[in-house]
Amino acid sequence: MAILLCLETASTNCSVALFEGDRLLAMREDRTDAYTHGEELHGFIAEVLRDQGLEPAALDAVAVGKGPGSFTGLRIGVSAAKGLCFALEIPLIGLPTLEILARTLRVEQGVLVPMLDARRMEVYAAVYSKDISPLRETRAEILTADSFAEYLPDGPVHLLGSGAAKAGELLPGPSFQCYPEHMPTAKTMGPMAHERYSKGLFEDVAYFEPYYLKDFIPGGGKG
Repeated sequence: MAILLCLETASTNCSVALFEGDRLLAMREDRTDAYTHGEELHGFIAEVLRDQGLEPAALDAVAVGKGPGSFTGLRIGVSAAKGLCFALEIPLIGLPTLEILARTLRVEQGVLVPMLDARRMEVYAAVYSKDISPLRETRAEILTADSFAEYLPDGPVHLLGSGAAKAGELLPGPSFQCYPEHMPTAKTMGPMAHERYSKGLFEDVAYFEPYYLKDFIPGGGKG
């Protein structure tokens, strides 16, 4: 089985996991409210490898959450992933951060709406079925009282991620279930990365860039 290193840095959660195929071997993460990626990421990578008695040369591929999310966090994670892939001459796998987030919650009915806080009443959001099939593309959108109402006939709308708290204030009631404590984590990346590795779905390391979704405005956005 392939040894896959997974990095997720699109939110304040600096998260690193090591997988053999889709089996979790080791992980480290810092779920604080501050961005610690610059200080913690490379140390976490070294720790998960050391935990399994492995050298970087044992890696078969690196997977990274490609966004959307924090501009700074994404740059740090993607730069680290590309650096390892260049140095080790191994493939790079890019994974959508909102799908990574959606996979942190299992539900019996309804739809999943992973969302990351942008600014003011804006979020980065996508919509998935309960089995994580995409129902809508990822968007940067302003929340309103009518947001996601079209999915209510399918059952509860599960809002998860850093944007869920302000969404819950605007979309109250039992039809909207909020999980603001859920964050994108490398722990859910293994099966996604393993599937893409098995199919040879790799990024061009030289040209791969984070999926920012919006242009960076200094001082105007999250991260």
